[in-house]
Amino acid sequence: MSTRRILPLAALLTASALLLSGCFPFTFPSGGGGSQTVDTSTDEEVEPGLEAFYQQELTWYDLGNRVDETTVTVPLDWDDPAGETIEIAIARHNATGEPMGSMLMNPGGPGGSGYDFVAYSAAYIVTEDVLAGYDIIGFDPRGVGQSSPIVCTDGAEKDELLYGTFDADYGTQAWIDELTVRETDWIDACVENTGDLLGNLDAASVARDMDVIRAVLGDEKLTFLGYSYGTYLGAVYAELFPEKVGRMVLDGAVDPLVGDLDALATQMAGFESAYRSFLEYCFDSSDCPFSGSVESAMQQTENLILDVGDDGLTSNDGRVLDVATIGTGLINNLYAEFLWSGLVQMLADLDAGDAQSTFDSADEYNSRVASGIYDGNGYEIYTAVTCNEGTLGTDGVTPLEGLAVIDQRAPYLGFATALDDYVALDVTCSNWPFPVAEMPAQYDAEGAPPILVVGTTNDPATPYAQAVSLAQQLSSGVLITYDGEGHTIYAQGVSCVDDAVDAYFLRGDVPSADPMC
Repeated sequence: MSTRRILPLAALLTASALLLSGCFPFTFPSGGGGSQTVDTSTDEEVEPGLEAFYQQELTWYDLGNRVDETTVTVPLDWDDPAGETIEIAIARHNATGEPMGSMLMNPGGPGGSGYDFVAYSAAYIVTEDVLAGYDIIGFDPRGVGQSSPIVCTDGAEKDELLYGTFDADYGTQAWIDELTVRETDWIDACVENTGDLLGNLDAASVARDMDVIRAVLGDEKLTFLGYSYGTYLGAVYAELFPEKVGRMVLDGAVDPLVGDLDALATQMAGFESAYRSFLEYCFDSSDCPFSGSVESAMQQTENLILDVGDDGLTSNDGRVLDVATIGTGLINNLYAEFLWSGLVQMLADLDAGDAQSTFDSADEYNSRVASGIYDGNGYEIYTAVTCNEGTLGTDGVTPLEGLAVIDQRAPYLGFATALDDYVALDVTCSNWPFPVAEMPAQYDAEGAPPILVVGTTNDPATPYAQAVSLAQQLSSGVLITYDGEGHTIYAQGVSCVDDAVDAYFLRGDVPSADPMC
């Protein structure tokens, strides 16, 4: 169950902090040095064969600024714990006050680096009070970043995969045939360069890794903060280990029982809903290229996307613009209201025949920092995880049939936004060489203590209905609603949300009813 793209969350939160504070939000570790090897494990009873993982010593390396790092060893395949092992990279921001324990966090994705988020910007993950009360633990899930990573192609080949154009028209079987060749070549490279790890990236495996992290840090219960896809990791953990759940907050929730096509169609409809809200903002801008009613501007937008996508506009480095890249650039600027001014400029530039700001936005979405250079392996992880744990490629729906479903749910923006985020995924997963992982059939987490689920009413990436559904599925789910725009909301200055979550994390207080913030 993957939902795209919950990957930019770390960038969204830090960019938001940048706008609010007027200063650069990252605090780079400095002045560190030294190491310490400790055994802090809970020494709990575990299944035979798992003792070495749950009782391992940790060597912590000081990075400065209250941050240290270590690695945790886990099985590559949890069904074969005696086989190969992999390493999970962890960064810890030590509590600024008296620590209550550890709080594990995940920023989303799949593919987001919790290690980087904690190492460089821990102050923007939680509020100041929670930062004082907990050691904040960020980890790179298996396959991601500084953990044992998956590796596929070089940067130039990745540029061609993400930005290359096709001879056939989008929406035709000839295009699907071209795309299939491109994606199967990519799969072959991933298998050759990564091996069996490529088939063991699912959320159930990550949840088992999380339980080892909890135990070796010395926590009897898991305190967890999950954003976006991180809410799915939290829900899977709660279902597999309900007796080990401590205090858990899931913000920007994913409904774990929704199939991938339905989830992506709902997400594209969410982006279209957010775009309608954006248009009211756009109309008040002198640069807005649209006029008239919202409905008229929706049609003008679709016409602009389709027309400009065929004009052969290029970026500064020579890439050719097409409809798919416009769709990517568009949704990248719909994750939060503070991005809307950039979206007005992007659309005005497109209307004037200038594609560069669209490429800049798409590059941000794809973590592309320069020609052939990418920050991390988020695309690779996202695709592999989707194929490992989801229903794409096995749901009996052809890529063109699925594209039609999305186009119906989001009739103005769905086609353009689904070309890369649905069709390319579906073609890849249809040719995936590993079996889909066995995932929980339900998510009631019977026996777990109260779990807070936070939902924003016009969240474009994880629509509010998914938060409502998850809170209802969890036997102890408690919903917190924020009436507003944007993807996720905790620790972004909304006192009603922050106060409720902080009271829960710090004192265990559970809202008696949805505060309806």
